[in-house]
Amino acid sequence: MRRFILFLSSNAGLGYAPVASGTFGTLAGIPVFFLLSGFPPLLYLVTWVGLLFLSFWASGEAGRIYGVVDDGRIVIDELVGYLVTVAFLPFSWEAAILGFFLFRLFDIVKPPPASWFDRRLKNGYGVVLDDVAAGVYAAIALRLLLPTLQSLTGG
Repeated sequence: MRRFILFLSSNAGLGYAPVASGTFGTLAGIPVFFLLSGFPPLLYLVTWVGLLFLSFWASGEAGRIYGVVDDGRIVIDELVGYLVTVAFLPFSWEAAILGFFLFRLFDIVKPPPASWFDRRLKNGYGVVLDDVAAGVYAAIALRLLLPTLQSLTGG
């Protein structure tokens, strides 16, 4: 079970990148976005909620294994946050890449309430919820910027 938890929490090992593990962990979101983008909205939401609860559990358990609540190798939270950013959008490379950069920006900056979750909830919930909050900010920014980017690129 320990290996399974570490596999899940690290997004199949991406969290073990020697630098910028959160950035590498977010990369798992792009193919998942591609797969989920064809889902009807309700199925996307149900799938995302399932991943959310799985990430609460995996993050909490991995934190106990590592002895650090928000160990850098735990990056399943980046996947869940990125999927908030691109939720309900049709897949396009513009959306995938701009969403990636916007999510990383808001995950690093952590505007409230992301910073509150990060500082106050020292468990699997806090590990994940700061990324969900960052994903909401990135989703808003993506929806504001995407039409301009698409008009510039002809997409």
